[in-house]
This record gives sequence, C-alpha cells and structure tokens, in this order.
Amino acid sequence: MTERTAPVLAPATAEPAPLDLLLPCTRTPDIGHVLPGVAHALGGLDVPSAAESRALLGLPTVARACVVLVDGLGFVNLAERAGHAPFLRRLLAGSTPLASTFPSTTATAMGTFGTGRPPGATGMLGYTVRDPRTGRLGNLVSWTDLPPAREWQPAPSVLEQLVAAGTRVTSVGPARFAGSGLTEAALRGAGYRAAESLDARVDAAADALRSPGLVYLYWGDVDKAGHHHGWGSSVWGDALGELDAGLSALARRMPANTLMLVTADHGMVDVDLAQRWDVAHDAVLGRDVALVAGEPRALHLHLEPGADPADVAARWSAHLGEHALVVTRDRAVAEGWFGPVDDRVRPVVGDVVVAMAGRATVVDSRTQTPASLDLVGVHGSLTRSEMLVPCLVVA
Repeated sequence: MTERTAPVLAPATAEPAPLDLLLPCTRTPDIGHVLPGVAHALGGLDVPSAAESRALLGLPTVARACVVLVDGLGFVNLAERAGHAPFLRRLLAGSTPLASTFPSTTATAMGTFGTGRPPGATGMLGYTVRDPRTGRLGNLVSWTDLPPAREWQPAPSVLEQLVAAGTRVTSVGPARFAGSGLTEAALRGAGYRAAESLDARVDAAADALRSPGLVYLYWGDVDKAGHHHGWGSSVWGDALGELDAGLSALARRMPANTLMLVTADHGMVDVDLAQRWDVAHDAVLGRDVALVAGEPRALHLHLEPGADPADVAARWSAHLGEHALVVTRDRAVAEGWFGPVDDRVRPVVGDVVVAMAGRATVVDSRTQTPASLDLVGVHGSLTRSEMLVPCLVVA
C-alpha cells in the first residue's frame, strides 16, 4: 500500500470551518484506516501504512477479526438514538469517531474503506460521476454507464492483498452484491457468502470465524430506513434495534482471540424541503452548468465550454448563502477535500464543487429520479452528522 493523506476530522483546536463544516485535514483516523489496521492486527499486511493504521486505532494482535460496516450509521445519529441499541451504547462510551470521506456517500466511502486510499486516488467521487471519456453521467452504486470497475479503480483492495498474503477472507452480504461493480472496485478478492437476513449474515459470519482470518459483514437496512423515513423516525429506531440485537448475538458467538470492529460509511441528515433548490428550474443556478454530478448534498458542477468556474462559484455562493460552501475545483483539490488527486481523476472532479450545510439540498430533476427526490434522509456533505462514523471495538 502507498502512503495516504485522506479527508479526516479537523482537530478541535483548528479554526472552525465556514458554516461549521468539517473540512479535510490529516490528523485524525478515517475509515480508510480500518481494513489496513485490522489486516496488520491479523499479521497479514506488514507495510508502514497498515502498521500506522493499527496504531491509530489501538488494535490488539488477534487470530480472527470481523469488520461490520453498517450503511448509514453515523456517530451522531447513533449517539442520539442509542436508547434503541444497548449493546452498541456500551461500546460508545470512551470511543472516538472516525471521519468519512468527501463526499460522505456510500460509493466514495466504500472506495476508501476498501482500498485504504483517498477518493482522489480511487476516482469514486459521488453517487454519480461524469465519465471524462464519454461526458456521460455514470452511477457508482449501480455501476451503470461506466467502464469496468477495475479500469475505473485499478488499485488493489486491502482484501485482495490479504488473500495474496495467505490470509483467509470472507465477505458476507446480499447475493446481488457478489461480483457487482462496486464490490469489484472496492472489496474484490474475498470469498463471498450470500445471506439476506441479518440472522443469516450473523450465522454466516460466526461460521466463517471458526477459522483464522478476516470476515467482512455488510448491513444496509439502517440506511434504507433513514432514506425513506428519516433517521429520527420510529422506523429508523426499529432498524437500529434489530441491528443491535444481531451484533450482540454475533459478539457472544465469537471464538477467543477474535476482534469485532463496527463502523459505517457515513451518517445522515433529514432534509428540509423549504431549503431545496432545483437546477432544472432555477435560472441562476442553471446558467453555464452543463451537467450536475454527485448528489443533493455534495455536487460536482461540470460547466459549459468557456464558462469561468470562479464566476459560477461566486454566483452559486451568493444565491445559496449560508446553505452551502461553493468552491472551484482548483480550491477543493488544493485544500485536500479528496486527498491527493491523481491526474486521471482530476477531470472527474467538478469544475465547481458544492458542499451543503444544515438540512439544505440542491437537486437536478432532469437527471434524478422522482424516488430520489422524495428521500427524507440524505448525506454527502461535510456536517458532523454526515462525516462522523463510529469505531466500536470488541476484543
């Protein structure tokens, strides 16, 4: 693995970022440290970045490990709804959150989680991205209108490096994810065990942990509940309670000398429809913008030929005011929003980059589906609720 500098939480002593957003810096662990650190704890990945990651996370030497990634389980969300999760609540005490990526969204975060590399190296820069070769909008979750995953994201995953070093690695998740574009881009290399219900995934993980090695378990229902009902809803609380019971059962079934680490890809905020703009119907925002990539909380604006990014950024900033931080590509790259950006990835970054604040969103109804426009819970930006994720360890 290469040395990495990824977007992480700004230290408490730093000057507050505009709009109380957590701008990238390099002093706090992020989700890209999880798999390298666990791999080093297993003795399967002995490179400097893995050793550093393990030290940052404070992980012991173990023979077996289970890393659980809960889609959408933000640290702030969990802390505020912890009454639904007695097992996780006990682990929260004294724990330190990790930082997600920018954008704080599944495809981007999973790229960094799976490879240990920042988004500027993986090219996984949002829910949707503009493919520089075609100019078309591609979807990194469904992996549509994009090149093959290994072309878009050629760096090896941590899992395949572990397998190459002789460590047994098992991924546990829904059948539809086996061999998917996102899996191939971020988590390739592991043996895959398909299981649909949480109980079935716990059973599969517990069975795999009978042998030394790493088990990766994914659970997405918390995120689904948040998107459709909001993270403050009773449905979200019920989903959290189900997760908590399942993870408690898994912890009880783990053999000796086993580590379990629970984390997430991002958190969530609930939208305020009174603070929503639509590029398709807003003349100020639509002018000079050829294509909107990303998502409603984190946008990449690709401009018409000849348009001045600084002028567009200034116009958007004046129009959205306190509801957004709007910068040019050059500024976002210089400030490290995506970590170091490879030359091949730079055109994927929008000419203008937008991070929303509060509960505001900007949509483009020309390219987004009606179902996506109706989501209650969203993520992608740099607020604490979106950026902070748990790092809960049982050993």
